[in-house]
Amino acid sequence: MIIGVPKEVKDHETRVGLVPSGVAALIEAGHQVLVEAGAGKESSLFDQEYKDAGAKIVETAPEVWNHSHLVVKVKEPLPSEFEFFRPDLLLFTYLHLAPLPELTERLLDARVASVAYETIREKDGSLPLLTPMSEVAGRMSVQVGAQYLEAPNGGRGILLGGIPGVAPANVVILGGGIVGHNAAKIACGLGAHVTIIDRNLQRLRELDDIYNGQIVTLASNVYTIRESLRLADLVIGAVLIPGASAPKLVRRDMIKIMKPGAVVVDVAIDQGGCMETSHATTHTDPIYYVDNVLHYCVSNMPAAVPHTSTFGLTNATFPYLLALANKGLARACVESPEVAEGVNTYKGHVTYKAVADSQGKKSKKIQELI
Repeated sequence: MIIGVPKEVKDHETRVGLVPSGVAALIEAGHQVLVEAGAGKESSLFDQEYKDAGAKIVETAPEVWNHSHLVVKVKEPLPSEFEFFRPDLLLFTYLHLAPLPELTERLLDARVASVAYETIREKDGSLPLLTPMSEVAGRMSVQVGAQYLEAPNGGRGILLGGIPGVAPANVVILGGGIVGHNAAKIACGLGAHVTIIDRNLQRLRELDDIYNGQIVTLASNVYTIRESLRLADLVIGAVLIPGASAPKLVRRDMIKIMKPGAVVVDVAIDQGGCMETSHATTHTDPIYYVDNVLHYCVSNMPAAVPHTSTFGLTNATFPYLLALANKGLARACVESPEVAEGVNTYKGHVTYKAVADSQGKKSKKIQELI
């Protein structure tokens, strides 16, 4: 099989879908690898390293897309890449299709087989390919929030950890999963006053034990969220329903009652965001204000630390990539329910129910189509 690695085209997307060690393993398994020139440069991975591992370096994106059976990348294809879609293409990447009906339609029209990192699910219910980037985004969310709370950057002028005699910032984290836990870890480390809100009481018990009284845990409801936001200096949106649009937990009227210069970081923006006032931004133009509240809604946050993110991501994705390359999609799905969970489109059908439900479409199980 020929595996292609194009350079990412999303704004400031500096990660890459495969590292040289992965190239070497694919070559060892009998495959060919095409890498677009400069694809790994921003992750401090250079063309010569890929060549030394056995890849063929090609100069343009069309050469990668048009000659590859399987394309592995980091972020969802953008309109400039739609022309490369074709029925015999297998795409392996983060897709986050629920809030992207145009991309979904183009994949369906071209009958592309797409496997989404974010919906591959292990037997224990974990999301192994979402976890490393959730860890990065969770930790980054507090660093970013602390930066934007500084007055020169448009915030309230609050030091996250305070000083003796001056209270620390109030950090409210919506969601106690991987993102929320990692955000809390950094916020606590910086000395902030941290509150985690989640609807899962068992998860709140686990977090209470982990942090041993360092955080406040609250059961999620409209009243709790509203009152917590009233006092918040920094709010982290960290909710996830795998493959589906994020629930809008924060209403517009809640934003209105927040302190002027408070900051919200909506990590859930990949799935449409968990705040009614959220819309996706870029690393080039990352923030905007609603009712004097600073919003940071960059949909590819981990791209700001590409070396760490690329290695963290490919550590997780490579075993699945190798299985797809060695077995092909149909056999990989039969032998691995985890891979089957990852298939979002196949032969013109949506095969992931949460995506279909989010867009008012019908879905078919991949097992019925292969």
